[in-house]
Amino acid sequence: MGYKAGMTHIVREVDRPGSKVHKREVVEPVTIMECPPMVIVGMVGYAPTAKGLRTFKTVWAEHLTEEFKRRFYKDWCKSKKRAFLKSSKKWLCEAGLAQIKRDLKKIKKYCTVVRAIAHTQMRLMKHRQKKSHIMEIQVNGGTVSQKVDWIRQHFEKQISVSNVFSQDEMIDVIGVTKGKGFKGVTSRWHTKKLPRKTHKGLRKVACIGAWHPARVARSVARAGQKGYFHRTELNKKIYKIGMEPVVGGISWLSFADKTEG
Repeated sequence: MGYKAGMTHIVREVDRPGSKVHKREVVEPVTIMECPPMVIVGMVGYAPTAKGLRTFKTVWAEHLTEEFKRRFYKDWCKSKKRAFLKSSKKWLCEAGLAQIKRDLKKIKKYCTVVRAIAHTQMRLMKHRQKKSHIMEIQVNGGTVSQKVDWIRQHFEKQISVSNVFSQDEMIDVIGVTKGKGFKGVTSRWHTKKLPRKTHKGLRKVACIGAWHPARVARSVARAGQKGYFHRTELNKKIYKIGMEPVVGGISWLSFADKTEG
């Protein structure tokens, strides 16, 4: 999971035989993403049912950070801070460890999909919120038993972006668009403005449907929420993966620019 830090541009050589710009330099805009290492804190197994996949068992790690627990409270300062207390105590007694082993065996036996529960580290970024973001990451490759063992070995360990992606790799980026709030039909659907002398407003839809069926169809443009929508951008290329530049050192963003800072 990454956070947009800003944008810049790069100059690269195009490798596209048959194109007019083949072997020529072009300027392209790029987005800089801040991706702190994520910490695996648990696993969840999904078992197949008649209605699809359903959650079967969830196993949590022993030590959970404060920024992870903050996500489960509305007011952290006034709360009792007792989240995940029972799951953490399981690792301290023999009965609890036996229960964890039984849960892992059941996941290996009955589940077909295994996902790792990971959270971001907000403390590594400047001017960010204190609550970490949590997500489930599906583990692919190998048998179910191998997936469970791999997640168990990586409990409370950090997974950096370089362990998942590589330079010059094509990826799909999933995110949320910028929220605009409640907007009118012209701003939301770009409908044509009505003539000046139209009664009761210009930025409207003149006809919202036939007399019968006596209801408004879902395909008719109407006012409502604009932005803050789930979107997937396909085929984005990773030009560079690097560490944050050291204060007073040389940034990794440009090998030609020797400017410090």
